[in-house]
Amino acid sequence: MDRRIYLSMGGAKAAMQRQETLANNLANASTTGFRAEMQAFRSVPVQGDGASTRAYGLETTTGYNPEPGPITATGRNLDVAARGNAWMAVQALDGTEAYTRAGAMEVSPDGTLVNSAGLPMQGDGGPITVPANAQVQVAPDGTVTAKVGEGRPQAIGKLKLVTPEAPLKRGDDGLFRAPAGDLEADPAARVQDGALEGSNVSAVETMVAMISAARQFEMQMRSMQTTEKDEQQAAQLLSMN
Repeated sequence: MDRRIYLSMGGAKAAMQRQETLANNLANASTTGFRAEMQAFRSVPVQGDGASTRAYGLETTTGYNPEPGPITATGRNLDVAARGNAWMAVQALDGTEAYTRAGAMEVSPDGTLVNSAGLPMQGDGGPITVPANAQVQVAPDGTVTAKVGEGRPQAIGKLKLVTPEAPLKRGDDGLFRAPAGDLEADPAARVQDGALEGSNVSAVETMVAMISAARQFEMQMRSMQTTEKDEQQAAQLLSMN
């Protein structure tokens, strides 16, 4: 009986964790540059005498769906969409370098080029400063030019674009980082100006997966209830004897 309860409990816990991941993906179905989170489990045998047949179902390192999201033209000068496997570098709140596919940029009150969350966009030489009242353009290679009044456009920096060879790791702040440290800028990386990349989450597929996870959870709970009834009936038979 205890094995059946244990298996049902482990299955119900896994279904709940899967439901949480799917709910988070669905909530970000319209978030610019969002990468769908993926979940996996692995079996870890229990060490000890008499426990060689037992195994824990533990959540393993989660990854993300690397497929690019749909690109939507916005016509805005400060909107860029990374092409291929390119990523844009930003300075996170903790001061570390992080990477994102969300290319909706703005100019902060102090003239720093930032993303929609207010984090400085990293250039090849650090944060990029935009002159006051300047019109900003971003070239396909990430070069940022500014034009003040009737003057000629001047290059003020270049977005740091990277192309990771290994999958990045998502942080608690929603940004991605390289496990081995900061990446080198890739001269071949390109962006599309006047456009944004949408989330790669499929709302329909995620909803279907959530329904499936809910049914799996209900099945595991029914199994636990059935086990409880069987145990009660077995106790009654033993008491009669």
